Amino acid sequence: MLRLGKHEFDPHEPVIMAIVNRTPDSFYDQGATFHDEPALARVERAIAEGAAIIDIGGVKAGPGEEVTAEEEARRTVGFVAEVRRRFPDVIISVDTWRHEVGEAVCEAGADLLNDAWGGVDPRLAEVAARYGVGLVCTHAGGAQPRTRPHRIAYDDVMADILGVTVGLAERAVSLGVARESVLIDPGHDFGKNTRHSLEATRRLGEMVGTGWPVLVSLSNKDFVGETLDRPVKERVVGTLATTAVSAWLGAQVYRVHEVAETRQVLDMVASIAGHRPPAVARRGLA
Repeated sequence: MLRLGKHEFDPHEPVIMAIVNRTPDSFYDQGATFHDEPALARVERAIAEGAAIIDIGGVKAGPGEEVTAEEEARRTVGFVAEVRRRFPDVIISVDTWRHEVGEAVCEAGADLLNDAWGGVDPRLAEVAARYGVGLVCTHAGGAQPRTRPHRIAYDDVMADILGVTVGLAERAVSLGVARESVLIDPGHDFGKNTRHSLEATRRLGEMVGTGWPVLVSLSNKDFVGETLDRPVKERVVGTLATTAVSAWLGAQVYRVHEVAETRQVLDMVASIAGHRPPAVARRGLA
């Protein structure tokens, strides 16, 4: 059972986490939700389309202008509070690696800290424990925040992913984070080349087999673009194909830009797997 905020999810219940970037230079939408009103409209639309989690980020993942902890907090804390006020039942996640920002957003009402940089600030897990919120434990291959991998190599990429993410998850629980509120993430693109990310997807069942809920952040990433030789705005089909494979292999939470399309893919896979009945079943029965 996965428990986040006020919600509990069965193991076979897929969960959508909608991305809301509070940055002027995000790789996909180029700052479309940097200002409050379009960002709040994005939250409302994502919830209507089937997102249970809203993931708010104040710093783009890739290289760029320096963003201090103070500036990151300025971009996220007030927005978290407003989302909590307007949408009291939604699960609010914040994508941050900094414990100072984590503390501030938890005070404002966040339910989940999405640590995409693999515990580079070990105090973030302590914040999650102190505030009773969830934590995403990600494999980033030891990369520092906002850096790109260069000639990175693994003897066995999935073995490294398992060792890091399960280790981070167990540490979080030892600090007091509720076991049912900890997720592990293979960290597609983070500290990996395209072949590593493809292998991580192919072997995702090994992560699922650990018993920890698995989150995948696939949406329009470079490994999709390189695999199909497509620019950022033409990666939706590849993303959805990867989503379907991940769903079949047992991932539970999907961090996405395209909520409605992802909802259809996840519902279709769940129905094929026998976990969800068809929405309508008239064919051959009339």
